[in-house]
Parts: sequence; structure tokens; C-alpha cells
Amino acid sequence: MARTRYKIYDTAYPHFLTCTVVDWLPVFTRPEAVQIVLDSWTYLQDNNRLELFAFVILENHVHFIGASENLVKEVGDFKSFTARKLIDLLKQANAKTLLDQFSYSKPAHKTDRDFQFWEEGSKPKQISNNEMMEQKIEYIHNNPVKRGYVDLPEHWRYSSARNYLGHGGLINVTTDWR
Repeated sequence: MARTRYKIYDTAYPHFLTCTVVDWLPVFTRPEAVQIVLDSWTYLQDNNRLELFAFVILENHVHFIGASENLVKEVGDFKSFTARKLIDLLKQANAKTLLDQFSYSKPAHKTDRDFQFWEEGSKPKQISNNEMMEQKIEYIHNNPVKRGYVDLPEHWRYSSARNYLGHGGLINVTTDWR
């Protein structure tokens, strides 16, 4: 097997991760879709399976910084659970065009499912010092600003920027990581 820089080798460190919807399809445009992601992270946190340091949810991808004793498993469980729930939500909303695209994007060798929601992998990047952690948190929080969606990071509802300002966010994150 070829080595890749996108592997988790040392779970003693937090990792910056990206989960992208296949073909960059805009799914997180409705609060109920975003809530599925938030609920999944909250469940993992409440069950001591994931420590979440920062996040942002945009219309077609999420960035987050997380740590866990078994981060590969927890990210896999997160992606599997959210994919099932989001596909169910799209079926309920009769979102035929999106469902057709998710069906088309499913690799032929994956016979255990009808749809492919997330792209393969999560491009993990190990965060090994405070400077890198600060840089990744700033990148996460400024993502909606760079896209022109808001003027200030804390104005984007679906991120942890408010948590870092001492205001209540939509879910809890660990802001005291130094």
C-alpha cells in the first residue's frame, strides 16, 4: 500500500480534518441538514469518543479539529452516520436531483449502499504545536469570510468562532487547549 500524507499516525495529537460532499454538492443549505452534523458531533463528545476544538460547516464541506484515542474509527462512524441520516432527510424532502447525483457518484464496487454522500478520506493533518493549532482555527473560522458569506467569522452561525469569543455557540468545543 502506498504511503500518503493523509493518514493519522499519532492520535496523541489533534488533527485538522475536512469532510467534503461528493462533487461538492450543496447539501448544508437547510438548518435540519446542518443539525444532523451538529448532533453527531455532540453525541461523540457526550460519549467521550471525540474532543472537538473547532469547526465550520459550509454548504458542501466541513472542517474541524478533533482528537480521539481512535480518531480513524470516530471519523468513519461520523461520516457513516451522517451520510445515512442526510440521505434519509433528502429522501423525505423528495430531493430527487441530489439523490440521483449521489447514486451516480457511488463507485460500482460499493455494493453495500445505493449512494455515496461523502468523498473518500478526510485529509487529516496532525497539529503538533500551538502555532499550528492557532493557524488552523483561524483558517476554519475565516472560511466563510473568505467566501464572502459574512464580514466577521462570528457572524457565521455554523462555526465555533462564537465559542472562541466567549459567546455561546451551537455546540460546545474545547477552547482551552494550550
